[in-house]
Amino acid sequence: MAVLVSSCGSSSPTRPLGVTWMQGFAAPGTPAKYDKVGIIKVGPSSAKNVLVLEPGTSAGSAYFVPLAKWIVSKSSGWQVWSVERRENLVEDQSELNLFKEHKATATELYDYYLGYLKDPSIKHHSQLVANSTVEFAKQWGMNVAVEDLHGVIEAAKKLGGKVVLGGHSLGGSVVTAYATWDFNGRAGANDLAGLVYIDGGSSPSPVSTQTATQELQSLEAPGASPWLAFGGISAPFAGLFNATGSASALIDPNGPSLGQVSGLLPADLVPPVRVTNVGQYGYSLNVGTSPSSLLAAQAHVGQGIAASGPVHGWNGAGALTPINRFATMFSGAGIENVDGTEWYFPQRLTDDTGAVDNGNANPAQSVLNVHATMGHDLPRGLLIYAFGARLGGAGVLEDAGILAEQSHIPMSNLTLVNRQSTYAHNDPAGAYPKNVFFDHLVPFLEKINSHG
Repeated sequence: MAVLVSSCGSSSPTRPLGVTWMQGFAAPGTPAKYDKVGIIKVGPSSAKNVLVLEPGTSAGSAYFVPLAKWIVSKSSGWQVWSVERRENLVEDQSELNLFKEHKATATELYDYYLGYLKDPSIKHHSQLVANSTVEFAKQWGMNVAVEDLHGVIEAAKKLGGKVVLGGHSLGGSVVTAYATWDFNGRAGANDLAGLVYIDGGSSPSPVSTQTATQELQSLEAPGASPWLAFGGISAPFAGLFNATGSASALIDPNGPSLGQVSGLLPADLVPPVRVTNVGQYGYSLNVGTSPSSLLAAQAHVGQGIAASGPVHGWNGAGALTPINRFATMFSGAGIENVDGTEWYFPQRLTDDTGAVDNGNANPAQSVLNVHATMGHDLPRGLLIYAFGARLGGAGVLEDAGILAEQSHIPMSNLTLVNRQSTYAHNDPAGAYPKNVFFDHLVPFLEKINSHG
């Protein structure tokens, strides 16, 4: 698989978007080619301040790109770096690259990643990653994610400005883990000016030692997959459905959906009428038609399937998150070798979030090799912004408040906004041109600039 390394250190303010890969943590048992962490850098290279964004469960760096472009257009002196975790190096992005470049059709895209599963006459197709070849990924938990992120933060610090760390969904747990991580007696937050929680964080109630042990034993059992089944869909298929579906919805929106008639989609993702690519994509992920099992993948992308047929499109009226924007987030349109999903997401990283416990030492941390123990030692000047949407809601704000109280961070340093009743899980990153999350984020970054 080709890996793009872009020259994002260029002085050009209009540098092309791509993934910069840097040396990551040397994870035990992991081949050196996977010990890398990537970032997409958005904004002028002359900007000294950096907002580092950590994606959530099964999400990749391109997810944040539309939001990042908006942020830097309104926030002078800031870059946004979106993290691409190492697990995306397992993916085969070759046909998706061709489709983005209009060098492959929607049918060729579908056949390469999915169609061959039903049609053995298709010889040109991707290869599924056998679990036996990636046993090392069972170790890709919080310790690996935090240590990889440490290299990103260190690179951001070298610009000489302020660094803010934000995360969406499970990425919020990674934010708390990093901020409270014991780096040789020094909390990770000592290198940060602020934290941003986007409908995710760390519960102050850790899992028990028994639960942690059982999770680890289940993961390490012979034949067990290293990967999470997102929404009950085994890896890599949730990622493939999203990557190919979003790309087709964006680049070939009016083509009849191949996924709908494939027999591969779960029944609750199949519309009751024949639909186009964009109709299928909207139906699968829109609040109101998307199943509850995919709550973490949903946004308000419109009213629903268009009334006219015989092949129905999508009625985007009333969307918080325009469906083209949503499809751009997940397809990684315009960016080579990356999309907004993780086709292979480590089960271990999900398991380890249960031991973070807002940075308080607990017995489960010893089982899971989690070192988030400095939750009472964060800098008192740290600024925190927490936004609750459909999945995390008020709990995101409460967890941020507890984290601040532990370290005697004054409440005046906190920006707390709950839109649980109106924002789906992905609307904070996707809503446009009206976005309550964004409306509070820009002043928050301005406050970081002026804060001592």
